[in-house]
Amino acid sequence: MEILTAKTAGFCFGVQRAVDRVYEILEETDEPIYTLGPIIHNEEVVSNLEKRGVHAISEEDIPKLKKGRIIIRSHGVGRKVCEKIHRLGLSYEDMTCPFVKKIHRIVEKAGEEGNMVLILGDRTHPEVLGICGWCQGPFQVIASCREAEDFSLPENQNVTVVSQTTFNYNKFKDIVEILQKKSYDVNVLDRPNCYSILNTICSATQERQTEARQIAAAVDTMLVIGGKHSSNTQKLFEICKSECENTYYIQTPVDLDSDMFQCSSYVGITAGASTPKTIIEEVQTHVRKIF
Repeated sequence: MEILTAKTAGFCFGVQRAVDRVYEILEETDEPIYTLGPIIHNEEVVSNLEKRGVHAISEEDIPKLKKGRIIIRSHGVGRKVCEKIHRLGLSYEDMTCPFVKKIHRIVEKAGEEGNMVLILGDRTHPEVLGICGWCQGPFQVIASCREAEDFSLPENQNVTVVSQTTFNYNKFKDIVEILQKKSYDVNVLDRPNCYSILNTICSATQERQTEARQIAAAVDTMLVIGGKHSSNTQKLFEICKSECENTYYIQTPVDLDSDMFQCSSYVGITAGASTPKTIIEEVQTHVRKIF
C-alpha cells in the first residue's frame, strides 16, 4: 500500500512555539502552571502536560489563583482578560500566535477609527472570542455565506473585514464575493459605506488546506488526524471529504479500522495544526504494518 503524507501536516508555528514554551517553563520553575484553556486542541498533549502538573483553567478560575504562572495559549484572549490577570498581580506569559496578535491590532485600530468590524469565522472558537475582545466598537461575526447574504451595513459606517486565521480559504473567498456584491466600495476608506477587506488567514493554513485537497483528490483513502475539538482539523476533514468520499477523521492509531482500507492501494494522510509529529508517524507506521 502506498502512503502519501502531507508535508504541511502537524504543528504550525504558533502552536509549536506555545507548546515548547510550556515545556521550557516546566524545567525553569516549581511553581504551579496554568493554561487558559487547553494549550492546544489535542487530548494526548494536554493529558501529558496534566500529568506533569500543567492545569487548564477557564477565565472564571483566574480570581481563585493565589500563585503560579498563567500561560495564554496561541488562540489569544480579549483585552479584559489580560487586564484582569494584571490587576490581580498574577504572573503570566502571553503565547498568542503573532498572526493572531496582528488581528487584535487591526480590529483595535479599526474601532478607534470608528469602523465596524466583521470577523469571518466560528463565533464559538476561542480565537474568535479573543478577537471580539479587542474590538472597540460595533462588530459582528459571520460564519457562513447565508449570514453574509443577510448582513446589512448601518448607514455612514465603514467596515473592516478580518478572518479567523484557520478559516476555510474557499469559504472566505465566497463570503467576500457576497460582501463585494453589496452596494459598498471596496478598500476605499475616504468616504462612508465602504469595506476594507483583509485576508488574515494564516499562510500555513492556506498551504495545509491546498495540499490536503490535492492529496485527497489523488488517493483512495484519506486520513485526517487531529483532536476532536480542533477547528482547523475539522475544516481539513470537510475539504478532504469533498474530494475523497473515503475520508476518515481520527485522533490516534487506535481509531484505525481495516474497513477503512478495503480496495485501497493509495492512502493519503494529513493532520491539523495541533497534532504532534509523533502521532502522525505512529499512524503511518500502523498503516504500513497492519494494513
